[in-house]
Amino acid sequence: MPQNVQAFIFDLDGVVVFTDKYHYLGWKKLADDQGWELDEYLGHQLRGVSRIPALEIILEHNGVELLEEEKHRLADIKNEYYRAFLQDISTNDLYPGAVELIKAVRERGVRTALASASKNAGTVLDALGLTLLFDAVVTGNDISRSKPDPEVFLISAERLGVSPERCLVFEDAYSGIEAAINAGMHAVGVGDRERLPNAPLCVTDYGELALDDLIARGTGTP
Repeated sequence: MPQNVQAFIFDLDGVVVFTDKYHYLGWKKLADDQGWELDEYLGHQLRGVSRIPALEIILEHNGVELLEEEKHRLADIKNEYYRAFLQDISTNDLYPGAVELIKAVRERGVRTALASASKNAGTVLDALGLTLLFDAVVTGNDISRSKPDPEVFLISAERLGVSPERCLVFEDAYSGIEAAINAGMHAVGVGDRERLPNAPLCVTDYGELALDDLIARGTGTP
């Protein structure tokens, strides 16, 4: 018998706010500086991936090998670019219906968490006035392993005081869905089914969600 979902856990990029374009701009500027190829298709593969693993994807694509020290130096430069681009972030970058969904969930007594691989997630939340919408915030500063490792979601559940099987994760990346499943949680893919074939349920419009049904049943037995 399925148990009620007690917590909704949200990724940040592409789920609550569209910051992925700012990440792409940061990586693109770094790649251009270095004379590397980085198109939108490759940029899509970087979604939901922490800084060093993302850089390694770019390096592999370009057939480049670097020492670890140089990887960290370049990743820090990309972060500086990203933070500069973030100065332009506004409520226009919010995913339509995301804030309303989170508020509706909280009104039903369900706990909420933000779980993001980004070390700048807190900065984004503060800039948009979203921090108080979450009972827990877990960022790249709190984890040592990237998705599809479930660490970020398991820490979120622990901080919420909710068992993994009672958590429902919203994710827009294949690796994020895998991480949620690896954590033993329910999962909703935010995006097209073609891009998220591993998601038990996919949505592009939060208004189409049967919220009470999700809380009662999740998306199936984890």
